[in-house]
Amino acid sequence: MGKGGDANVTSQQPSSSSSSSAAMLKSSDKDGQWVSQYNPLDKNAPELPTKGEIKAVIPAHCFERSYIWGMAYLIRDFIIAAAFVYATSKVLSTDLPNIRDPLAVLGWTFGWSFYAFWMGTIMTGPWVVGHECGHGAFSPNQTWNDIVGFIVHQALLVPYFAWQYTHAKHHRRTNHLTDGESHVPSTGTENGLGPNNERLSFYAVLHESIGDEAFAAFQVWSHLAIGWPLYLMGLASTGKRDHKGQPLDGRIADHFRTDSPMFPGKVSFKIAMSSTATIAQIVGLMYLSLPSQFGFMPVFLWYWNPYFFVNAWLVLYTWLQHNDPSVPQYGDGEWTWVRGALSTIDRPYGIFDFFHHEIGSTHVAHHLFHEMPHYNALEATHAIRAFLEPKGLYNYDPAPWYKAMWRIGKTCHYVEAETGIQYYKSMEDVPLTKDLKKD
Repeated sequence: MGKGGDANVTSQQPSSSSSSSAAMLKSSDKDGQWVSQYNPLDKNAPELPTKGEIKAVIPAHCFERSYIWGMAYLIRDFIIAAAFVYATSKVLSTDLPNIRDPLAVLGWTFGWSFYAFWMGTIMTGPWVVGHECGHGAFSPNQTWNDIVGFIVHQALLVPYFAWQYTHAKHHRRTNHLTDGESHVPSTGTENGLGPNNERLSFYAVLHESIGDEAFAAFQVWSHLAIGWPLYLMGLASTGKRDHKGQPLDGRIADHFRTDSPMFPGKVSFKIAMSSTATIAQIVGLMYLSLPSQFGFMPVFLWYWNPYFFVNAWLVLYTWLQHNDPSVPQYGDGEWTWVRGALSTIDRPYGIFDFFHHEIGSTHVAHHLFHEMPHYNALEATHAIRAFLEPKGLYNYDPAPWYKAMWRIGKTCHYVEAETGIQYYKSMEDVPLTKDLKKD
């Protein structure tokens, strides 16, 4: 697969791009922010290797899947979770504290917030393992993968088979402007910008009303707090085409209906299984929340609070690993599978790499070879990096994840079109309505 030509491209390149290969290999901009070294609009952009050429540099044993190691990591995660639940039960009560005792209220609130964050962090590990089941990376047997993945993901209220199908499309069409799946960029028009950058509605008006910092905070909150359920319901961050490749044209592409535009008829039974299990679990949790059973507060504190943090982590990973102002998004005619996969970004996550099986720091390898188990991905990443980095084709942003999250919340808002090669633009760079009136 060759480098991008000049046909059917836009001028929406990041400010740090250059026509020289020396500038192309620059890893940071004038503000010290990381920038991708690969610019497909550059006439000197390197030839992209094939998938086979990349695979050839990875030790063959990295692709070996093991029943024992797959189960060992899953059991490890559950042991950590069980130990944390046991320790928490010894120091915290689900009974509400005396409102007249500020210290008791503070201790109770901090304690259960601490539990929610760390239990959600711990349970993101099984989420990652269940996600590997969907990819076939958990063991050599896909039936066993689906059994384990179904149990683990459904316990976390993930409709396993529905997500398995749509997530596979995310891997097949990474960073495709119209046929991608999840975090597909919106255009300026879709975000409420007029033909002359007038702020007509929606996000454009919201940004002007609340300002840069508040809008970035809204971006972070909306992604991490409500992004996952909205995505499952087909109300946000979905792709723009149905399973046949046709535009959705306003149709809701949810993960629950067997006739959702996302799914072909051949997977209807599996979709029904996932939806039934999800509904049954929600009903079960509601039953346990009855006063005659455990009550609302214990179920909320032990299950729902950590659940929201699991959702936040999984959205964060997807958001950060595929979005940056310097990473291109491709329309029809420009997108290729290798281009899309190499648009993935690895990032450091510190201690969270241990709990999350390094899913964020080895994400390039994961998108190139999703069938590879996570316990071999770090070794594969070293080999991939050694091969791609000298060519300017390996994306690694060394910024801490929370700083990267804030920067992306401030800068990755829309693209100008769904064609050619596009780069994210920021609402911060759009003139305010009052400034346009002055002009």
